[in-house]
Amino acid sequence: MVTGKPKSTRTKTEGKPVSKQPEHIGLVANDGYLAPYEDAIRGRHDHAVWKINQLTHNGKDTLEGFASGYDYYGLHKLSRGWVFREWAPNATAIYLVGDFSNWEETEKFKAKRIEGTGNWELKISEKGIKHGDLYKMHVYWDGGHGERIPAWAQRVVQDEKTKIFSAQVWNPEKPYVWKKKKFKPNKNPLLIYECHIGMAQDAEKVGTYTEFKDNVLPRIIDDGYNCIQIMAIQEHPYYGSFGYHVSSFFAPSSRFGTPEELKALIDEAHRNGISVIMDIVHSHAVKNEVEGLGNLAGDPNQYFYPGDRHEHPAWDSLCFDYGKDDVIHFLLSNCKYWMKEFHFDGFRFDGVTSMLYYSHGLGEAFCNYGDYFNGHEDDNAICYLTLANKLIHEINPDAITIAEEVSGMPGLAAKFEDGGFGFDYRMAMNIPDYWIKTIKEKSDEEWKPSSIFWEVKNRRPDEKTISYCESHDQALVGDKTIIFRLIDADMYWHFKKGDENETVHRGIALHKMIRLVTAGAINGGYLNFMGNEFGHPEWIDFPREGNGWSYKYARRQWNLVDNHELCYHYLGDFDKAMLRVIKSVRNFQNTPVQEIWHNDGDQVLAFMRGDLIFVFNFSPTRSFTDYGFLVPTGSYDVVLNTDSKDFGGNGFADDSMTHVTNYDPLYVKDHKEWLKLYIPARSAVVLKKN
Repeated sequence: MVTGKPKSTRTKTEGKPVSKQPEHIGLVANDGYLAPYEDAIRGRHDHAVWKINQLTHNGKDTLEGFASGYDYYGLHKLSRGWVFREWAPNATAIYLVGDFSNWEETEKFKAKRIEGTGNWELKISEKGIKHGDLYKMHVYWDGGHGERIPAWAQRVVQDEKTKIFSAQVWNPEKPYVWKKKKFKPNKNPLLIYECHIGMAQDAEKVGTYTEFKDNVLPRIIDDGYNCIQIMAIQEHPYYGSFGYHVSSFFAPSSRFGTPEELKALIDEAHRNGISVIMDIVHSHAVKNEVEGLGNLAGDPNQYFYPGDRHEHPAWDSLCFDYGKDDVIHFLLSNCKYWMKEFHFDGFRFDGVTSMLYYSHGLGEAFCNYGDYFNGHEDDNAICYLTLANKLIHEINPDAITIAEEVSGMPGLAAKFEDGGFGFDYRMAMNIPDYWIKTIKEKSDEEWKPSSIFWEVKNRRPDEKTISYCESHDQALVGDKTIIFRLIDADMYWHFKKGDENETVHRGIALHKMIRLVTAGAINGGYLNFMGNEFGHPEWIDFPREGNGWSYKYARRQWNLVDNHELCYHYLGDFDKAMLRVIKSVRNFQNTPVQEIWHNDGDQVLAFMRGDLIFVFNFSPTRSFTDYGFLVPTGSYDVVLNTDSKDFGGNGFADDSMTHVTNYDPLYVKDHKEWLKLYIPARSAVVLKKN
């Protein structure tokens, strides 16, 4: 157990032992500008240490042992019979009703309060219920009652006709048997394919776990990604919420199939070297009362903050009370459940900014360090996130945790021992914002390599990031993907080979360059959203009243990338080649990003990583012959060229030739010579040293 106290060393001064402590906590030692806020950083760390000690009885237990609520609460099959438990301190009576009781209250299915607790328990005979039965709770409290789905339910289904959700008894005769029992994620580097099960097929319908396993996973493997990040796993009443308004936190969404089918998908991914992380939503919960936790037993604040902190003002949802031990127990158990029961390799935590600040980050600029330590931060939420990271890595030291955080809170992806939150990575949310702003507001002649280079490597040196050009956020109605911002309606009319216009040529060229410079500068990992690698032409619009409940835009048209008469496959082929180049350098993400040259007037950028040299010419009109760069002496071969005809380019350069550096006596002592290249306009090339 980490105590938070630095190890002391003893020296003798005038015969008296003196304890020497490090001058600064690690976070401050790594960044001197944080020194004025060291007390706050230490205070957060000490708060987490205190809470860990409290929950583990000063280390007698473990966080993993504490986070086992799903084994106790909910419905469980015993060696003889069944047991059901629920935490509902405000309830006065609880009945289980369902198929087994003709949906009527009976004494046989009336739970009893466990004396001295807020817990309720019901023991059921062996034949009292069976696999597949639907059920709910009838909960009574002073002044009211209601029909509810148990908070810890592990299986929830929706009736296709009535659209009503119910919990379901789930005890299949043959439990899933894992084929791949041990798995270690490959993070060198982490290459994430962000995906959504339901919209992962051509057909205008909701896709399934099995369809994804059989049809989409092979594409991801072939493309070269080594991790999938799955959205919308936790059960959510409204499909169009993209999975972010969760009602049943322990239930994998049944609209995609059974729990066993989800396990089979994860198992198959692991067998192919693909890690699987889940987009977990602990930042808020759906307001629904019948399906969700909004008013489980007559106390709206059972799981959520009271007063003006109860509701999220922008998301129409409820905010968890991270100061309650029972809520921490619920959420930490949720993390453990998905890892233990489904073998998820980690999580991307949604909406971390919203959790960190009383304001949820709304209307705040975060211009200086003081904005992160001004008393507007939710210490309870900070403590919870720190504990979640401790727990996840206690369960699996190789687990992956990623924070979706936009404010830039220092220490988010720093080690716990250094005063950090303990995330492995943070999302580099500045990068997609930068690309959108650049494409919207600047002419091609105004694109400055110095600005681009600064942005793609703008991060704290002690924190790893997941770089990306666009995620699902940029693909939703109301926003636009990069390809659509570049080409717009011409995608529908001029994306057939031989029929491309100048707008299409420009869009294809910049789409590749934007991805290459972003991926080429990573210090942790790279993320792509499903379909964006080949320039999927349409935004995502889930079935809703406004579109006639259509699935037309809630799918991925794989037929487009498979059709070699269209230009989409150029982008898909380039993405695959780009990842292959990045993976060719061992621990690419850890190699220094060394600038070789930039010239904003020429719009040329060059940088080096290991034995790879990345060269970009962002100029829309000017090509350069014999453009020189000082690089380590030797010979270089082209391993990737955005202008190759294989990727929809012009093929102006001869990529088969070996480039040999030119001698210059001035730089002999530096072991450098001139590498002279032909760089066509709006193109990029990657060379590898022989």
